[in-house]
Amino acid sequence: MTEADPRTARRAPEALDDFQLAERNPDFRVDLERVRFSPYFARLSAVTQVIAQSGAGLAVHNRLTHSVKVAAVARAIAMHLHRDTGPVGRLVEELGGCDPVVVQAAASAHDVGHPPFGHLGERALDRLARDRFRLQEGFEGNAQTYRILTRLDEHDVTGVGLNLTSAVRAAVLKYPWRRGEGGSRRGAASHKFSMYVIDAADARHAREAYPTIVDGQQTLECSVMDIADDIAYSLHDLDDFYRAGLLNQGTIAGEFREWRRNLAELRALDTLTLQSRSRAPGYSLEILWRRLADRDPWIADAGAFDQAVTRVTAEVVEGLLTVPFDGSLSADRALARFTGDWIRHLQSSVEVHREPALRSGHVMLDQTAWHEVAVLKFLHERFILDRPDLAVYQRGQANLLERLVDGFTAWLDDAHDVRRAPRRMLELVDLATHDYLTVAREHPGELPDIDENELRRRAAGRGIIDYVGALTDAQATHLDALLAGDTERLWDAGQGL
Repeated sequence: MTEADPRTARRAPEALDDFQLAERNPDFRVDLERVRFSPYFARLSAVTQVIAQSGAGLAVHNRLTHSVKVAAVARAIAMHLHRDTGPVGRLVEELGGCDPVVVQAAASAHDVGHPPFGHLGERALDRLARDRFRLQEGFEGNAQTYRILTRLDEHDVTGVGLNLTSAVRAAVLKYPWRRGEGGSRRGAASHKFSMYVIDAADARHAREAYPTIVDGQQTLECSVMDIADDIAYSLHDLDDFYRAGLLNQGTIAGEFREWRRNLAELRALDTLTLQSRSRAPGYSLEILWRRLADRDPWIADAGAFDQAVTRVTAEVVEGLLTVPFDGSLSADRALARFTGDWIRHLQSSVEVHREPALRSGHVMLDQTAWHEVAVLKFLHERFILDRPDLAVYQRGQANLLERLVDGFTAWLDDAHDVRRAPRRMLELVDLATHDYLTVAREHPGELPDIDENELRRRAAGRGIIDYVGALTDAQATHLDALLAGDTERLWDAGQGL
């Protein structure tokens, strides 16, 4: 890399020291270490992946262990593409390159924006942001990740976050658009986004380093990270729930068996009928196929789906799950072999396309592997996330976040006591206020018909959401008790507020 390479550009110029310059690809290596040393990265060890450790009573993946494994899977894919000397390698270079260190940094950072309590917390904060503060953009974990890296977390320069290179900032933009723009750019089913209006200028600056990547498309390094996230998510959650004994082999086998037995009848039913009978064996698997065919007709194929079901049936339902996990060394070895074999298979199924389909990236899984990942995800989505006991627990977590947001809002509105509110929250409100006023001044069309008082009110809401979203599961629970005046650890609680 040369100093003139736009991919290494930072918002604030920096001079690297001798130790940093001794590294290969020093600019990107600096970014990787900044992410790894970030307190926002460290907090992921106490943030739910799917179910909280405190609720499960066992060691399950959290956001940190998930991110570490995503980085490992992503690095292996990136190294394969980076070293290719044939037509694929030349195409990779034409499209901006696929540096393994950039991919590692993006994979490590991709979940730092996720709030307490996993996707349940994300949905709750999104609703609260829109309902309480009229923030039309709400809350989105991917957009929050970008805001943290470029604004809320700081290295040693004020106002530019960790001051990461353009390459790494662009590589975390999984959905490189704002809320409401995904339908036109990646298909109507895309409701996710990776930037708020107050961070859009920074995102545009990052993507300027990739002139061959069209608007709304991921960089190659980003798409590798995205694929690795899918691979890790589909397998490591399966690992968790198998170890915990939560995947009932008989129930799952019945779902797969009845789908195949009654396939002709199921295919003849309309979708509403299928959904009304989704608790009956076989129906949910057919609903999965309908959803894939509806959202992704560019790749969904009935034959490939059938093959994926056959493979997952043989290797998971009638293979792994037939022997309950008993905690023995032999059980650990069997699970490690199963997971390792699947990861290697999926890593070797990666393709690079010059002109990808609308809802795909330049780097993607081939048709067979794409369907296999969808069926693997189905296992925990159908047989874990739909459990009534988990639903009750998650409603309680959503109520907790609502109490926090409402409690901090009331505190900010209390002119007599606002000075004693948590200092970090007050600072985050000030940052958000500055950001919204800057956008209103420099890009007035982005925030039309909003007077300054309303703008400040929305900025205060964004600051509160930024604060609550950065808590760990335990911190959120403890703060809820504090605001209710119910705690036995008063002085411990003040640390880190």
